[in-house]
Amino acid sequence: MTEHIVKSYDEELDRIANTILELGGFIEDQLARAINSLVRRDSKLADHVVADDRKADAMEEDINNQVLRILALRQPMAVDLRLITTALKISSDLERIGDYAANVAKRAHALNQFDPVKPSFAVPRMAQTVQTMIKDVLDAFVERDAERAMLVWRRDEEVDEMYNSLLRELLTYMMEDPRHITPCTHLLFIAKNIERVGDHATNMAETIIFLVSGKTVTEARPKGFMDAMDLPVLDSDEALER
Repeated sequence: MTEHIVKSYDEELDRIANTILELGGFIEDQLARAINSLVRRDSKLADHVVADDRKADAMEEDINNQVLRILALRQPMAVDLRLITTALKISSDLERIGDYAANVAKRAHALNQFDPVKPSFAVPRMAQTVQTMIKDVLDAFVERDAERAMLVWRRDEEVDEMYNSLLRELLTYMMEDPRHITPCTHLLFIAKNIERVGDHATNMAETIIFLVSGKTVTEARPKGFMDAMDLPVLDSDEALER
């Protein structure tokens, strides 16, 4: 980014970027802790993840307020305006990822009431791929690296394929033994939440490509084959009651 005559303007832009990175780091930690609560069957950790989701909401609101202030006082143009719009989009995607992390934690807590089921070991592998995507897309934002962002964008198909493979495995497991239906249903929702995290990382990659180049991605987003029995995601607190 170029420097401006008014130094405080640069400081305001830097503050927005730094707050996004702070939010990104927090969300990375939230998702990692949610997955750990599943792997370790740690209900207390899961509860902490759910409770901490409010912090992500507060950070997103702070970013929104900073953006509104700059729009009102600075009337940004060109690359500065792209940074402002990028801040709004990325902060929104990160906040949604935080919501999905909280949903994973809720399901992990519920799963602790049942004996472990074999397909649960595939979920952390899928989560690791998505966590790498988040890290790489945040690095691409810091470095203003469109090529790195495009690499993240192309990995969305890999996540979709992992989700569909896990979906088929879980459905088979449930058909073999009806006692597995409830815990496997929780795992299905966890897997779908993780798949949606990958979608939001891909959204951020597209936004960063626009930030750097001023051009939108015209290529069709790569998507793995979506199973006809694909499940919707329930984002609200009522999800565990349905």
